[in-house]
Amino acid sequence: MRARYGVPLGIAAAGAAGLVYAAGFEVRSFRLRRVTVPVLPAGMRPLRVLQVSDIHMVGGQRKKQRWLRSLAGLRPDFVINTGDNLSDPEGVPEVLDALGPLMDFPGAYVFGSNDYYGPTLRNPARYLLEKSAGRHGLNGNPPVTGIVHNPWEDLRDGFDAAGWLNLTNTRGTLKLDGVSVELTGLDDPHIKRDRYARVAGGPSEDADFSMGVVHAPYLRALDAFTADGYPLILGGHTHGGQLCIPFYGALVTNCDLDTDRVKGLSRHTAEGKTSYLHVSAGCGTSRYTPVRFACPPEATLMTLVGRE
Repeated sequence: MRARYGVPLGIAAAGAAGLVYAAGFEVRSFRLRRVTVPVLPAGMRPLRVLQVSDIHMVGGQRKKQRWLRSLAGLRPDFVINTGDNLSDPEGVPEVLDALGPLMDFPGAYVFGSNDYYGPTLRNPARYLLEKSAGRHGLNGNPPVTGIVHNPWEDLRDGFDAAGWLNLTNTRGTLKLDGVSVELTGLDDPHIKRDRYARVAGGPSEDADFSMGVVHAPYLRALDAFTADGYPLILGGHTHGGQLCIPFYGALVTNCDLDTDRVKGLSRHTAEGKTSYLHVSAGCGTSRYTPVRFACPPEATLMTLVGRE
């Protein structure tokens, strides 16, 4: 019996242990990523930017809410929220409560598909199939039917009331102790709501610093921002791959970005220009796949400094 059943039972036990770890520990093992990005003009004072993304709030996630509130202790110069705040139509009050201390700081936001629509139960293997076929979200896939509509307007109104800039296919400017930071945002490319033509033209001459913001880092959005001369682009959406293989990394990004840049700081080149790209692995998951493996939930504190 030992020879015949020992190996399969061992594999099953290892798999069960991995699932317990992914669902019981790592998904709640919140981390802060710190990174320095040399993008500011020479002589400009450093700026500290906190990026939060992919909260995917579900009612009752108290530990996540406490952790998000604690981030206010970092005292950033400003906050960027790169979308997918919801995974529960009833989650808006808890999102606003969790982000309340952060909304005392200047900030801006874009929305992701899960802010607009409720999640659906999907076979995880479909992400691999979509990757092999080059189809993601509404980019090549048929429209989704019977989907739940989230109360995104309430979320928008809460952010707006706190003074955060709505960057939905538009530009905005933050004034920070005499420094002018221009933010150019897109609506979510994952569901084809991005309209770059509305914000095209590159950084304004009267801004001290400009950056691009988008939820899903699709190549068409990254190419457009980079070709227009934005030195830094922030995105989320990928969950860092969510279920990764130790010492190998992510299998999917859920968009057309390559897996080598699924999270963290990298570079993007288009039309002979290069931008820094930071993709947040986010701090949540869909309510239907509440697991993470080799990819802890995170927020990122970026220190922007003078260009090298």
